[in-house]
Amino acid sequence: MSNIVLKGLSKVYAEGETEEVRAVNGIDLEIEKGEFLAIVGPSGSGKSTLLNLVGGLDVPTEGHVLIDGRDTQGLSEKELTRIRREKIGFVFQEFNLLPVLNASENVQLPLRYLKVGTRERERRAAEALELVGLSKRARNRPSQLSGGERQRVAIARALVTGPALVLADEPTGELDTVNTCRIIEVMRKLNDTLNQTFAIVTHDPMVAAYTSRVITLRDGQVESDLAQAAADLHCDDGETI
Repeated sequence: MSNIVLKGLSKVYAEGETEEVRAVNGIDLEIEKGEFLAIVGPSGSGKSTLLNLVGGLDVPTEGHVLIDGRDTQGLSEKELTRIRREKIGFVFQEFNLLPVLNASENVQLPLRYLKVGTRERERRAAEALELVGLSKRARNRPSQLSGGERQRVAIARALVTGPALVLADEPTGELDTVNTCRIIEVMRKLNDTLNQTFAIVTHDPMVAAYTSRVITLRDGQVESDLAQAAADLHCDDGETI
């Protein structure tokens, strides 16, 4: 069974009194467990809308989103919120870390919302930070971390619930070329070792080249869906993140 299945997915917005804009227009798509893929396309192609629909941040006008076999159509906001917290991990361009919390506390946040006990939260946060190579920075606040380190904390936070899918929205948009390479390197390692599914929305051709599947959107539809041999990563070992 596919991790994520989209059936006839559409999102229509009203523009004025009579006009409609189909930001997503009848998309059928499947994402298998363990895939490492990019979603690309020009501005206005529907990438962000699609991400919001898959992640349960918005509801479709038509069609269905199935996550681990469960259809999210018609769920209450409470049920949708729980699925979003349990099944979807989010990584954003701006990191979205709380400045008053240290790295470990930021990673624990999704588990607090799921009412996981303190000791278990701390244990799972420590494991997630170890996976991204930040065990020694667990007590540092975001202001004491570099941009690349902050994004690795955000990745750890996305992983801590063991989600069906990690959605990364322009995760390297705030980073330079070396740190971009390092962040993708971290994600690919997690994909390889944990069989964690990643879908990365990006404008960066370099990021897309490092994935094994590229879905191109145009005018709210899938223009192409191509498997590829992921490019080799050659990050500069002389730089740190």
